[in-house]
Amino acid sequence: MKSIVGRFLRRRTNAMLGAFLVAIFLATALAGVFFTPHDPVTPNMATRLQPPSSEFWFGTDQFGRDVLSRVMVGARESVLISSIAVFTALAAGLSIGATVGFFGGWADRLSVAVLDAVMAFPSLLLALGIMAVVGPSKYGVIVALAVAYTPAVVRVVRGTVLSLREKEFVDASRALGNSDWYTLARHIVPNVVGPLTVLATSLFATALLSESALSFLGLGVPPPAPTWGGMLADAKQFVSSATWLALFPGLAISWALLGINLFGDALRDYFDPRMNAI
Repeated sequence: MKSIVGRFLRRRTNAMLGAFLVAIFLATALAGVFFTPHDPVTPNMATRLQPPSSEFWFGTDQFGRDVLSRVMVGARESVLISSIAVFTALAAGLSIGATVGFFGGWADRLSVAVLDAVMAFPSLLLALGIMAVVGPSKYGVIVALAVAYTPAVVRVVRGTVLSLREKEFVDASRALGNSDWYTLARHIVPNVVGPLTVLATSLFATALLSESALSFLGLGVPPPAPTWGGMLADAKQFVSSATWLALFPGLAISWALLGINLFGDALRDYFDPRMNAI
């Protein structure tokens, strides 16, 4: 297994760079759970709007809070919210998509109609509508993103299952007397893992960006909890006088998205049967 991963990374520069950037992003988020250089929440007006220095590497904000500490905690919040939202969407989408795609019938026709209606709205717009109803909160963001991304998962899983259910190995499983549910779980679902893994990386990047956008608009995690989008929103009035307030959370978002997208592209190439196997 280790040799496969090693060859995968060595033969694809984008995989190595993406893995490096993602590793730094995850390490920052993990560090934000256990340690921050300063208190990221409590105001300290004596250190208000200090530029980057040896004491405050990323400077301080308008309330004297350490920007580096807030970026670290913001990474933790982004990973937590995006991971739970994507996992929920994957679980729900896999269950629905595999079932309706394999068995067909009226449930499949109904799901297609619902998917077409829901996917007519961009996922961020749908999440905005949900957040406008439930109000700003961490759990509200998770629910909104999970609901917004589940239709995309259902569509990918359903399409993959439709192409697999007519294969010879499915007929062989039925000929051996296996039930449809056993055949679905044992032979169909494992073959969906590849496309679903690629989709998961894309959804994680989208969820991270959407969470930041919701926080920027005041519909995400409410203050004083640090979020990258909320930090950018607070920095708007200080762009000309304290550029570091927008620079560092903006770079953090760009860094994380670049790493996730590069690694996701490498995974897509790896699972694509038209690419050379490693």
